[in-house]
Formats: sequence, C-alpha cells, structure tokens
Amino acid sequence: MKRSIIYSLLIGLLFAACNDVDLTTPGGVETDMTDILIPEGAADGELLVKFVPEMTDILDQVAEEASAPVMTRSGIPSTDEVLRILGGYELERVFPVDPRHEERARQNGMHLWYIVRFDKNTDLKVAVSNLRRLGEVSKVQCNTTLKRVDNAIRKPVAIGSDRLKSAPRTADAHFNDPGLYHQWGYVNNGGYDFAQEWAPTIAGSDVNCAEAWDIYPEAGDPSIIVAVLDEGVMWSHPDLAANMWVNEAEEYNSNTDADGNGYAGDRYGYNFVKNTPVICWSETYDTGHGTHVAGTIAAVNGNGEGVCGVAGGNGTPGTGVRIMSCQVIDGMYSVTLAQEARAIKYAADNGAVILQCSWGYNSALSNMMMGYTPGPASEEEWGGLYPLEKDALDYFIHNAGSPNGVIEGGIAIFAAGNEYAAMPAFPSAYSKCLSVAAISADFTPAGYTDYGVEVDFSAPGGDTEYYGTIGENNDGTDWTKPNGSILSTLVINGQADYGYYEGTSMSCPHVSGVAALGLSYAAKMRRHFKAEEFIELMKSTARDLDSKYANQTKIYHYNHASAGYSTVQMNLNDYRGKMGRLIDAGALLRAIDGTDNNGKPAGSDMRVPNVIVAPGAVQTIDLARYFVEGNSVHYIVKCASSTVADAVIVDDTKLMVTGLEPGVTTATIELHDKNSQVLTKKQTIAITVRKVGENGWM
Repeated sequence: MKRSIIYSLLIGLLFAACNDVDLTTPGGVETDMTDILIPEGAADGELLVKFVPEMTDILDQVAEEASAPVMTRSGIPSTDEVLRILGGYELERVFPVDPRHEERARQNGMHLWYIVRFDKNTDLKVAVSNLRRLGEVSKVQCNTTLKRVDNAIRKPVAIGSDRLKSAPRTADAHFNDPGLYHQWGYVNNGGYDFAQEWAPTIAGSDVNCAEAWDIYPEAGDPSIIVAVLDEGVMWSHPDLAANMWVNEAEEYNSNTDADGNGYAGDRYGYNFVKNTPVICWSETYDTGHGTHVAGTIAAVNGNGEGVCGVAGGNGTPGTGVRIMSCQVIDGMYSVTLAQEARAIKYAADNGAVILQCSWGYNSALSNMMMGYTPGPASEEEWGGLYPLEKDALDYFIHNAGSPNGVIEGGIAIFAAGNEYAAMPAFPSAYSKCLSVAAISADFTPAGYTDYGVEVDFSAPGGDTEYYGTIGENNDGTDWTKPNGSILSTLVINGQADYGYYEGTSMSCPHVSGVAALGLSYAAKMRRHFKAEEFIELMKSTARDLDSKYANQTKIYHYNHASAGYSTVQMNLNDYRGKMGRLIDAGALLRAIDGTDNNGKPAGSDMRVPNVIVAPGAVQTIDLARYFVEGNSVHYIVKCASSTVADAVIVDDTKLMVTGLEPGVTTATIELHDKNSQVLTKKQTIAITVRKVGENGWM
C-alpha cells in the first residue's frame, strides 16, 4: 500500500459532514444533531442497530414468528413506532444463526445487532437521532460501504512461472522452490542486485525463517487456519491449492448449507461482497492482492516450483498451515460494514485463529495535500463511529481457538498503512489488534510506511522508492532486479502467476506467517497458549530496531519515476519507539520449546478436553493430539463412577466415553512409558452426562 493507499489496497473510508439539512424530527420536535457524523458511502435507508440485552426475548419471539430470515417489525412498541415514522419496513439480524456457536454469540451480544431498513428518502441524521433516543437501543451506526482506493500508476509486477523456474538457487536453500532466492524477507544474506550506493541490502533484515525451518522442518501444521480478509484468494493456484482450508462438509457453490453454519456452499471460504460461496479473482480491477498475501503465509514449500510461504510446510502431506478466503473486495466492489463484521465472525466460528488484514482506514495523520482524507484519530472515535466493527473484532480476539487447542482466543493482525504518516490507521491502531509497519532490506523504515507508538511489529514490505533507479519507471519489470519489493503468488488476468508487490500489505502477512509457524510448532510440542500470552511471546522474541535508527538518516526519492521526482531525507530518530520490533521466527520457536536462554518451554501443557455426552451416546477423543510423542506411550484410564459413564482406551490412543445415566464424574488419564511402564504424566477430566436439550444444551 503506498501513496493513495497504493500497494496494500488499503480500504479507506472518507469522512465528510453532510450538507445542511432540516433538523426537524418526524414528530415535529427539533433536536440537536450536530454531533451526528454520516460517513461517505453510508447506505441510504439503512442503519445498523444494537438493541439492549433486555430485548432478547421479544426479538427472538418475533424472529420465530417470521416466515423469512428478515422481520417486518421488532415487537418493541416504541421502536416499531419510530420505524413506522421513518418508513421502516424490514429488520434483519446481522449475523446468521450458527447453532454450533449461537450460545457464545449471545454471550457476546452479537445476536442483538440488526440491519434496519427504511424509506431511502429519510434523512439519515434524523433516523440516527430518533433511534438513539430509544431506551431499547444501545448503539446506532451507518452501514457504510468500505471504499477501495487504487492507484493506476503502480501495479503488481508479474514475472511468469516459466521465467521463475530459471531463477538462481543458493546452496543453503531449505527448499527447492526457485523463487526462494528472491524472497529476501525470509532469508536475507545481503548483496542483492537491487542494492544501490545509497540503498544497501544488509544481511539479517528478514524474519529469520532460516533458523525457524532448521528447528521445525515441517514448517507448518494444517490445524492452524489463517483467515485472509482481502480480495479473493485463488484457491486453485498450483502453489496454494494444497494449503487451502477446505470445508469438507460443503460442496462448492452449493445452495445447500450442509453444515448449518448459515453459509451455503462455503467450501473454501465465502465471498461476503456478493453473498455467495464463489470466491472470485478475475473481475475488473482485481489485482491478485489477496493471492499475493496468502502466498507469503502459506505458498507450498518444497514442490520445486514457484515461491515459498513462511508456514507453507515442506511439500509432504500433513504439513503447511491452511488459508481460509474471506473475500471482502471483489473487483470494483467491497463489503459494507455489516458484511465485513460477518466475515470476521465467520472466521472465528469456522476454525481460524489468525485474522490477516492488509486493509484499514486512512491514518488520522495522513497528509490531505497528498490526496488523503484523515481517518479516526483515537480508539474512542473509531469505536464510536464503527461499534459493530469493534464488536466483531473483539468476538474474534476473545472466541477464536479453543481452551483445549494450541491457542485460546484469536490474533488479529493489520497493516499499519502507507500514507507516510506518524500514526497507523484503524483498526490497526486498536490496542487489541497487532499493527505491522514495513522495513526495507537494510532494516530502515520503508519510506511510505505509517508508524507510531501503536505499532507492534515491523517486517519486510519492500521499498522501490529507495531502491529504484532515479528518473526511471523501474517497478520490477526486470524480475532479476525487483527493486526490493516482495515476491509471492499472484493472479494476472484470472490466471495463476507470480510477481512483486510492496507496502505494509506485504509486511503484514510476514507477521501472520510467523505467528502461524509459531502456533504450528507449539502444536507439535503440545503447548497451549492464551492469545495474549502468545502475543507477548511474539513481542519478547522480536528484535530491537531502535538502536539501528539512532542518529541516522535515510534518503529516498518520492515518486522517483516521474519527471518531477523529489528527494526526501528521513530522520530515523523520529522512528525510534514507533516501528515496534522486527518479528523473529527463529527466536519465537526457541522460546516455545525452551531451547533459548531460559530453558523452560513457553505456555502450558495441552489439556484433554472435558466430555459432555448424552446417555447411551459415545464420544471419542484421540489422546495423541494432546501429548508429545502421544503415539508412543501407553494410556490407562480410571473413571471415578461406573454408573455415570464408562471410559476405555481403544486403538491404543483413543479415549472412548459412553454416557450411562445423567450425572457428573471424573476420569484420570495416566501416561506410561511403553517399555518401562513408568508413570510419566497424568491428567484428570470432567465427564458430564445429560439429556439432549437439557439446560439449553443441544
């Protein structure tokens, strides 16, 4: 993303006050509406409304009585009267019901969000004002369409898969993919051809994949799912297909919702722009951005073609993290805020533990003289304007993962933005999200990157304004000299390809990839983390950048390809404390297994989940998933009550629990060395036996 949110294709929302309007309510009573801001792109005749929890029963009753997913009334007299005055005709729950997760959705208040539709001729300020005054309503916001901002000058640079096959290879390469040599963001040995006298390449300015891959040759676990909210990911790309998340219950593009999650035919994810399971990458204005981002995370390693992914496995079955495509940009179209929120919740409810987001609003400190319209300036302002977006992110952060898996909670990772601004954009600047700035191949901040105290990490993002030939339009058309940008998978004219991009959009997936690689290794080591614990581990193992910026300057040529290019001198002291730390995959893995200086594994032992089962029903758990070397130990199980449940070991590693009669008991699982029969570890789990439908259980 650069200049007008160029390279990262940052989704920008431009905020503008409405023209003077009649500030008279439908009832004829004047009210103050000066504090009501209607963002550009707000849908006429639509608002997003969150009701107070006390209205749950009424809303549920009306929804049950409705013959369609939408309702014509709320059942709340005061609300329905206001909607009548506004010309209201329809209410739709923002989030479709997913029986698997409806309980936690309600615990988090997600069921209280509705799209309210009314007469399009009704002034939005009047509608907001009237709904805000209702005691039954807690939040009101516009349903804005996120605005995509493009730049016609700089595009991704395709190189062609055939030309890539002839790339030079290094003797110490971990994988046989020809593009790895040029993926300096992973392994930077310095001395690249794109270096200039004023712009060197310095070994170590990378995310340290070399050490990480040495420690963990499998380089990724398919149980770790990364949701890519972006353009559609080309799931058939030959360097991505094997590492795509697949919803095995669904037939692609089916009209049947086989798994009952509220989305029919969602085999590879979902297109939230068009409300269809068809993931698209060949519409006009599609750039391959989502596919490029996905490749950095999980392009298949070791297949002898194309490029590598940070957590792309080693080419053998059962390796490589999985990419879930949550499409929020489709050609010239993008999602509304309601659709964006659905995408975020969908990711959490369908197994994703990392949210990869190379988009956001404009920075509050972006320069209007450069064509930017500043975005929200504070967490309070952002949360006030877009409470649904904040609620959806909080839902992902608090509810993704599992208390019995490798991570409890989710990690939301956002690009900082590319407006040369001293503050990252929202949601990147949100304190519960991770904000990623971009560096060049010599550790220095990329000229375009947003920065600020809110930034958590830096990672390679490319910098053609630094490495490019002055006065020439060298955007990497010579693939052997890509001018320091980032090589990954790509789609050109609907066809699979490879090519270069740059921006914080490209630095962001480096961090997502490292996080996914770390969680994969934690799964192998049977370690468990709360999300906040893992984030702190990522930060503590990242490398310092501030010392490299002390009393240093950097010169780059802004828009150097134009006739009137200008030279810009950056005072790197201004970036100290504002670029976060350089993410380090090797150090992260060393901390996870305890081979770093402290010698103690991070996190906690993974625990076998408690069991809830109906009388006469059976639940089976593969214990090998929860213990290191779990396939090579002997298990003994002891159930405290023989009347409530029966628990036995079958097929060496599987715990089979049969419900007998309603009640609660415990089972102790002992691990013994198969040779010596010595007890090595034990865990105790709770077993609850209850009837289907009892206490709200389904």
